[in-house]
Amino acid sequence: MARRIGTDTVEFSGKPRVCAWSSTVGKKEAEGPLGAGFDARLEDDLLGEKTWELAEARMFQQTVERCLEKGGVDRSDVNYLLGGDLINQLMASHFAARGLEIPFIGLYGACSTMAESLAVGAMMLDGGAAQRVVCAASSHFSSAERQYRMPLEMGGRRQPSAQWTVTGAGATLLCEALFAPRPTAVITHATMGRVTDWGVKDAANMGAVMAPAAARTLQAHLMDTKRTPEDYDLIITGDLGAVGHSLFHELLGQRGIKLDDKRSADCGMMIFSGEQYAQSGGSGCGCSASVINSEIMERFSTGELKRAAFIATGALLNATSVLQGETIPAIAHLVVLESSEA
Repeated sequence: MARRIGTDTVEFSGKPRVCAWSSTVGKKEAEGPLGAGFDARLEDDLLGEKTWELAEARMFQQTVERCLEKGGVDRSDVNYLLGGDLINQLMASHFAARGLEIPFIGLYGACSTMAESLAVGAMMLDGGAAQRVVCAASSHFSSAERQYRMPLEMGGRRQPSAQWTVTGAGATLLCEALFAPRPTAVITHATMGRVTDWGVKDAANMGAVMAPAAARTLQAHLMDTKRTPEDYDLIITGDLGAVGHSLFHELLGQRGIKLDDKRSADCGMMIFSGEQYAQSGGSGCGCSASVINSEIMERFSTGELKRAAFIATGALLNATSVLQGETIPAIAHLVVLESSEA
């Protein structure tokens, strides 16, 4: 059974297993540095649908179906689907769940949703509430732009601190030990974040909004577990972008935590190259979801990674709060992935 350690962290004694994973990205993402590692790369961001929102729902559903196929599991054998997206009332996830017909728990943590779903899924497995769960998240550049910003047709100029919402989705199949004798990785800990607000109002600078939450969660995790950054092969945020990544390191330094560049990475910086006109980097639920369920899981499967802390960050704004001049709260959730052979 899971046990609480410190103030914000849960340690899983059953070590929920990663049995399979899958990722889907759009054309721009497929042209980036990680392009070859994604399972599916879309040539048509509409996927034959009439709206961007329906296209995202289809992408979400197809990614989950591919994950189950890779794991050799029928959807009827999955106890719960956990996931979310950025569209109002989780439209993409709900419409996808309608087609999947798996008991569904919708989660909203903005861009932190992938880590949130992994943490909740691990708790359900370790607590005996499930034997198999799928954790998933998605975002779509065009559906997010339509909801949060000005219409694409207006051709608004993007600030250097802005991030490019990733068209992508990721899904992870988690299983209890009985159903995963030789998993790729296990989840050993989850540190749930606290909503943090440093008074930033600029919706075009999500890195500055989310970096304080990421620093706070990592500090809490290290204090709870009595560990240091050197205990991890990789500490990967998702997704602060270049601006937020730099601020994250600065804030950690102020807390006396030294995180060297060799063991630090950010999904938003990894998914696009500097020549792709993505400003500070990628963002959106699908950014970290697609990177974790491709590059990072592959590095565990090859033995390159033995232990990693995945800190997904989310800006908890909506279109109304920005227009009303409110500050932007943020959250960051952390899960620890370890090699099953470590």
